[in-house]
Amino acid sequence: MFEADVADVAQHASTGGLPARLGETVAAAHRRYAGLDEGVVADYIPILAEADPAHFGLVVAQVDGAVHRAGDAGVAFSIQSISKAFVFALVCEAIGHEAVHEIVGVNNTGLPFNSVMAIELNGGSPMNPMVNAGAIATTALVPAATPAEQWELVRTGLSRFAGRELALDGEVYRSEVLTNQRNQAIGRLLQSYGRLDADPLAVVDVYTKQCALSVTAEDLAVMGATLADGGVNPVTGERVVSAEVCRDTLALLASCGMYERSGEWLFEIGLPAKSGVAGGIVAVAPGKGAVGAYSPRLDPAGNSVRGQRACAYLSRALGLNLFASTPAPAAASAPPEASATPEASAPPTEGSRA
Repeated sequence: MFEADVADVAQHASTGGLPARLGETVAAAHRRYAGLDEGVVADYIPILAEADPAHFGLVVAQVDGAVHRAGDAGVAFSIQSISKAFVFALVCEAIGHEAVHEIVGVNNTGLPFNSVMAIELNGGSPMNPMVNAGAIATTALVPAATPAEQWELVRTGLSRFAGRELALDGEVYRSEVLTNQRNQAIGRLLQSYGRLDADPLAVVDVYTKQCALSVTAEDLAVMGATLADGGVNPVTGERVVSAEVCRDTLALLASCGMYERSGEWLFEIGLPAKSGVAGGIVAVAPGKGAVGAYSPRLDPAGNSVRGQRACAYLSRALGLNLFASTPAPAAASAPPEASATPEASAPPTEGSRA
């Protein structure tokens, strides 16, 4: 799917910095896919069905703070499942890698993001924080005395990642509350397995609010670039989480961030990434920056069609694929004696013989 679309794009290795004229490359990627009309707008949450299918925003944020925009970069939409990655990072920062790993897990389910079967097949384990069960279990770990305080910690934490105050989209939240019975069932099932200590309906409500946060493609790019920059927001200069937490989050996104398509995504594009059913995607190139994309037409797995194609184009054109490399320059030939260490070239002493 991705290879044929970008066969004519120059291939760059992932090592080194980003190439020059980055803004032109972002604009070229946007032009290339702006007319693509594959995929359908999500409608299982009624308000999402009202999104304009023509919207397409594309942004690259660099770790040096530079931001390159094309198309509908400032159009607001709900963050949805992309919030899972950043709440995971906040919880890891607060209570530690081991605690989250023990309760939630880090392995791909290979099943749809809202699967109940995955919980039952794995003895009540949510498996990873990027599916709904794992995200609900992770939200429950936000260290606060009340659900209201948990929500505020989530909102302010994700705002620090974005570098600006993020707000709840009340209309999206109300629409989700009317249709989130499956998530409520997942919460109760996790409670039955001892994975939730709190009221499952209260936890699901906080999770629903975090999914209804309003963001833009530019917000996603800056949030991703914060993970790329070892936890420091490259626009505000604020440290949001530690470099170790960024490492853990990106490893999880690489293996689980694109649901049951994660393996295909990593094979073709080679970047840690996360998608949301409103049409957002964030893809992170550690040490370089991040891509934020928004287009509401989705494939059957719930991933933005235009966003995926644009990320594939940029990965190849900008040398973002983590697994791409070129041969190291050949070292200048040196006389054998020059490359030998004194220990290696000296004759053995009598005492050294066995």
